[in-house]
Amino acid sequence: MTEEIVVVPGDGIGPEVVPAAIRVLDAVGDFEFVEADAGDRVKEETGEALPAETYDLAASADATLFGAAGETAADVILPLRRAVDSFVNVRPAKAYPGVDALRPETDLVFLRENTEGVYAGHEDRLTDDVSTLTRVVTESASRRLAEYACEFVQSRDEAASAAAEETTDGRDAFTVAHKANVMRETDGRFRDAVLSVAAERGVEANEVLMDAFATRVCLDPTQFGVVVCPNLAGDVLSDLAAGLVGGLGLLPSANVGPERALFEPVHGTAPDIAGEGVANPSATILSAAMLLDYLGRNDAAASVRDAVESVLADGPRTPDLGGDATTTDVTEAVVDRLDG
Repeated sequence: MTEEIVVVPGDGIGPEVVPAAIRVLDAVGDFEFVEADAGDRVKEETGEALPAETYDLAASADATLFGAAGETAADVILPLRRAVDSFVNVRPAKAYPGVDALRPETDLVFLRENTEGVYAGHEDRLTDDVSTLTRVVTESASRRLAEYACEFVQSRDEAASAAAEETTDGRDAFTVAHKANVMRETDGRFRDAVLSVAAERGVEANEVLMDAFATRVCLDPTQFGVVVCPNLAGDVLSDLAAGLVGGLGLLPSANVGPERALFEPVHGTAPDIAGEGVANPSATILSAAMLLDYLGRNDAAASVRDAVESVLADGPRTPDLGGDATTTDVTEAVVDRLDG
């Protein structure tokens, strides 16, 4: 069966890096691509950043590949995540050979709750002096994330065993990062729910205060592997980890729901280089590799990741990595390594 992938290039460098990912996907499989609009330009033209047609396409497709949105980012990505009922944001932060990284030993995956917390949208301006924000944490959403985390680490262990590799170096299967010592009712509920599910599933898990994690991960990122976080903490801590591996420009992500998922690079629109043809497509191609994994095409996903890592190590490289290659140069180099 040919899977349908909705493609939303968006703004900035999105229309440059998303076609690169499609070129790679075409090289490893047979897909039906359906392009849709969203972002700043669309709002200027139509008055809405995310047309209902785009939302509906994402809600019905097998998967969605998104580029970036500018000023309208919150009006685009948050509804698109709702369209696929995304309850977890999967964000790897890995240092690659050939890339100047502050901590080249970093290899982390953040599993971030994606529906609630302070991002639930319950804000009020009560007076000229007072504004409030209501934080929402539910047992059900916390347990759903924990179930995903358990399945995620168990599948990684199985894959490592099949490859006769050791991936955890004695670490617990995952770490819960929270601030339950202060936010006792909300983060306390989150922590208790996640650790309870881990215990029920027989998965080794520990906990760390999120501020302590921020220090410890900078000093020694090898202490951690998979990190499970509430929404805001996952957003902030995964960006912190990006600084350890060379920045946001190489980081992919997935927004996973029960039946569908949305994949996007973390880097944003990069307006300073948009239209110049020199944007690094690696993060979007790596997001496409996550898409392949999601669709069960694990061998193809592994091949794409290997090809990207080979190009990052040996070149060609775009200017952000010290080279002078174009987006097309890097894309074709990845495809050549797939063919090889």
